[in-house]
Amino acid sequence: MIDVFEVVLLVATLLVTLVAGFVFGFAVVAMPGIGTLDDREFLRSFQVMDRVIQNNQPLFILVWVGSVVAVVAAALLGFWQADGAERLLVILAAVAYVLGVQLPTVAINIPLNNRLQTLDVEAAGGADRRRARDEFEQRWNRWNSIRTAIACLTSVLLLITILRL
Repeated sequence: MIDVFEVVLLVATLLVTLVAGFVFGFAVVAMPGIGTLDDREFLRSFQVMDRVIQNNQPLFILVWVGSVVAVVAAALLGFWQADGAERLLVILAAVAYVLGVQLPTVAINIPLNNRLQTLDVEAAGGADRRRARDEFEQRWNRWNSIRTAIACLTSVLLLITILRL
């Protein structure tokens, strides 16, 4: 018989791990790569990448939103169906993911993205581009590093939970 909790846990683990890989890719490839560009090119590059996401790229939305739904569903099911360490692990994973990945995304990274999207990079002068980058880059990268670490931790917690079942 199919155990709904185990299926939801597997889906949550897959989706959370995909999100961890996405933010990790930004942390170690995309942002360091565009970080070597001058201000105009950096700002435009980020705007273009972010616009793909903001235009509701369907696979991205499925993975990002689906990860939240799945990890919360896994925690709720785990609360009722799991015992001991497995219950604690899946609940801890969900809390860490929602508070450490999704909350900073909504409270910090997305507002920074949105502010940057309003900048007309071509019309802005060099000082305005420098200020926009200074207000964006370091803070965005710091919080993305936090999201990356917590998303990876969440993935590990969910994998451990699966292995213990």
